[in-house]
Amino acid sequence: MTEEQAKERIAKLRKFINYHRTLYHTFDEPILSDEAFDTLKNELEELEYEYPQFLSSASPTQIVGGKPLDKFTKVRHEFPMLSFDDAFSDLEMEEWLERMNNYLGYDALKKNENKKESFFYCELKLDGLAIELIYENGNLVLGATRGDGVIGEDVTQNVKTISSIPQKLTQLGLWKIPKHLIVRGEILVSKKELERINKEQGKKGLKTFANVRNLAAGSIRQLDPKIAASRKLESFQYDIVNDCGQKNHEEEHKMLVSWGFNINPYNRPEKNLKGVIDFRNYWEKNRETLDYDIDGIVAIVNDNKIFDSAGVIGKAPRAAIAYKFSPRQASTVVEDVVIQVGRTGILTPVAVLRPTEVGGITITHATLHNFDEIKRLGLKIGDTAIVTRAGDVIPKIIGVYKELRTGKEKEIKIPSKCPIDGAPVKKDGVFLKCSNPKCGAINRNLIIHFASRDAFDIRGLGDKIVDRFLDEGLISGPADIFLIKEGDISSLKKFGEKSAQNIIDQIKKSKKILLNKFIYALGILQVGQETAKTLAKKFMSSGEKISISEFQKYFNKLSLEEFEEMSDIGPKVALSIKNWFKDSHNKKLLDALEKSGVEILGYHEKNKGIFSGFNICLTGGLKSMSRPRAKEMIENNGGHFNSEITTKTNIVIAGDNPGSKLKKAESLKIEIWNEKKFLDKLSKI
Repeated sequence: MTEEQAKERIAKLRKFINYHRTLYHTFDEPILSDEAFDTLKNELEELEYEYPQFLSSASPTQIVGGKPLDKFTKVRHEFPMLSFDDAFSDLEMEEWLERMNNYLGYDALKKNENKKESFFYCELKLDGLAIELIYENGNLVLGATRGDGVIGEDVTQNVKTISSIPQKLTQLGLWKIPKHLIVRGEILVSKKELERINKEQGKKGLKTFANVRNLAAGSIRQLDPKIAASRKLESFQYDIVNDCGQKNHEEEHKMLVSWGFNINPYNRPEKNLKGVIDFRNYWEKNRETLDYDIDGIVAIVNDNKIFDSAGVIGKAPRAAIAYKFSPRQASTVVEDVVIQVGRTGILTPVAVLRPTEVGGITITHATLHNFDEIKRLGLKIGDTAIVTRAGDVIPKIIGVYKELRTGKEKEIKIPSKCPIDGAPVKKDGVFLKCSNPKCGAINRNLIIHFASRDAFDIRGLGDKIVDRFLDEGLISGPADIFLIKEGDISSLKKFGEKSAQNIIDQIKKSKKILLNKFIYALGILQVGQETAKTLAKKFMSSGEKISISEFQKYFNKLSLEEFEEMSDIGPKVALSIKNWFKDSHNKKLLDALEKSGVEILGYHEKNKGIFSGFNICLTGGLKSMSRPRAKEMIENNGGHFNSEITTKTNIVIAGDNPGSKLKKAESLKIEIWNEKKFLDKLSKI
């Protein structure tokens, strides 16, 4: 992104966010989901951090909440009601701590290591309405909303209807009730109450509430306290604003309890950042066990002296941050739209996305289903779109922010020809389909052959997985395999993070391939494994690396006669090879494979390679590969694989539970390698 593009994007994001923030905070009528809104806000924060010359005090990243409504009496806060900056990853949490330490001029966490008290205090980030409560001589005299952070609204009468907010404080512990006390907390509504109220509203023909936060805000902003009283509002308090002798944030919670306030029982101190992250991860998995909504956790530096020294940046304290849960919806940019061809020949448009996290996984693709769906969405390449992932289904685009367009977006063209074989496409209901009935099946078989053991040897990418990837629009050709990301797989039903990671690991491992196997993988008609070896020998027999463009250039310039001069290659096979390299689709395939990072290694004769001249025996099991695979790797690199140890054995590779062979090797003083040493040797191929 250029500086000018960043400036334009920042300006559009500010305008867009300010509009939706007003709907959210001032009118309690959000259009966007909180998660989609958070993604846009986070993008703006990152752009302003990267391009500080465009930072403005008028930016929504520097402003708290929204303007107070006119129907309530305005109240000026004695101390500004700030909000928190957000983090969405462990890395962002580390960066937050580093920024705070840089500002303080010392490593605050390290300095705290020898102290008894924990460095952090963690709280559940309640999804409700922030409230300020003021007590004089133990009596509640004011309840005020956040408003714009400086001026809020007097909602005291409605606050007094909430049973969990004490109207008169009682001293239950050691701490005396202060004459003047400012407490802050959250007003919230249970999920069951939201369901009950919405049913009532629906019966009366009134508007329903989008979520518990809007119900809480809508209830507390009623001019008639009876309406607020009719709704089962609850409240937790979490902060003492004025000086009551508190030394740390944990102590504040103890003081609040001692005066009769309701605090969240799940809040707790944590020694280090790992503890904070574990706390957040636990509640992301267990949030549904709560009767109220949370959208993350808040991490606060426990020591009040450090907290105060860190000060404020923009609208947020430096020494506290909200670590949000993975969104179920996110906003991101559609960088391209590619056409994938399934095994039945149906053409599926798939959006290539700027990487974004949805539902705990990073995704780079989202299905668009068909071209009617693109028309319904009004989607263009370059648009900022809303992506969702409900349950274990592949992510999809559900909306477009047309207000964020720059005029440089591109229309998505409906193809007239199949991208696989160039045949005309035809309409099949709402879908487009290749007119060649064999196209999908031929393409499927080519991909399966490409990934097979004697070709790229991508373990785990069998027939059923290939079919699934084709049906979901993740791939339509061999080169697409190398573009798949872990999140694209784990977002599919019945695929977990572990299985997705295993497939991605195998794909990465397969990117280095011997020349003869590469040629065989291409699926050239009448070119089997032996002919592939013949072609590899003709090009190069050393162990050097070969670029795909060099490979392509070399075989393109060979004449039919030169192919026929090779052993075991007759006129028909020579013509088949020559025609394959002429075909424009095959040229695109080779270009795509090179772009994806595939590396060709020179063909090795059996008597050459890193294990050349060695007799090698394997005992025990290897964690990284099967026994047949180890045998293949040894023999492909010039070694001779022995099933038993003999006097001719040069090396014994000892895996898990090696048994008696290891003792025999030791007695014969044969060189012994562990699995790591074997893998280190292979890594040098």
